[in-house]
Amino acid sequence: MSAPDNKLSNPIFSQLSNNDSSDLVALIQSLKLNEMKLELDQNDKILWCNLHQEGRPCFTFDLGKELEMVQIFLENNLNDYPDVARYFVFGSDTPEVFNLGGDLELFVNNIRNNNIEMMRRYAHKSINILDRNLRSFNSNIITIGLVQGNALGGGFEFSLSFDILVAEKSTRFGLPEILFNLFPGMGAYSFLTRKIGRKATEEMILSGSIYTGEQLYDLGVVDILAEDGEGQKSVIDYIRNNQKRFNAERSLYEVRKKINPITKTELMEITNLWSEMAMKLNEDDLRKMEKLVKAQKRLTRKNNIPTKQAIRALP
Repeated sequence: MSAPDNKLSNPIFSQLSNNDSSDLVALIQSLKLNEMKLELDQNDKILWCNLHQEGRPCFTFDLGKELEMVQIFLENNLNDYPDVARYFVFGSDTPEVFNLGGDLELFVNNIRNNNIEMMRRYAHKSINILDRNLRSFNSNIITIGLVQGNALGGGFEFSLSFDILVAEKSTRFGLPEILFNLFPGMGAYSFLTRKIGRKATEEMILSGSIYTGEQLYDLGVVDILAEDGEGQKSVIDYIRNNQKRFNAERSLYEVRKKINPITKTELMEITNLWSEMAMKLNEDDLRKMEKLVKAQKRLTRKNNIPTKQAIRALP
């Protein structure tokens, strides 16, 4: 797998603004983001949003705060620019990593301190974020998750909340929670059963196995499979080839959500159960979790450890 291209210097990307989109570009530039980048490609009508984390590439409270900021921004503004942005593409510019899931260090501390309220607060914030994704920010937009690196635990779950999931062949997906005697509580069961059924979902969760993007494409989890290093190009090609059917495609995804709805109530009930079960983990379970914390810490931009070496420490 290769690191995602820098869109600003890549000739396959259009100019980021013109006179028709200048107002929206100015609004985007007014956002104060540290963990993410948001850019507009006016010619292809794409909002590109990339994770840009300096610390552990997992879902921290700081990242959650920025995600909510961006989502609320989109809810408040996209409908005012219906002909400027039609697609929202979410990815990561961390080399070989999409996201490694929950803040395990926070979990360990909360469980040892018997702080279930903090666990619920974290879980509820996560579900609020997933729910806004599922609703496409209450706007007439198609959402696309672009996975070019490892997506584990909550990172995998988050990728499933988009209308379309694009992945490069060699990317790795997995739900490692079973390794420390827990289940994935941020939507995995809900999303996967709608795609591949109960039996395959439970096998995936209970095995803790790692799957490549190609394997998940064959299973029906990934919608578009890209060659390694060509994820962004595949997204652009798909959008350019299908722009004429945008209204029909957008409506079809709304039909999908009505036929197989994933409600916020469902997600909240499951994540509340997850919070309760997490408090029952024993010290041996927490030590296993701490091993994964160490692996997460090795995968920061600030260290000098090769990414592939650090990834081998993951499940």
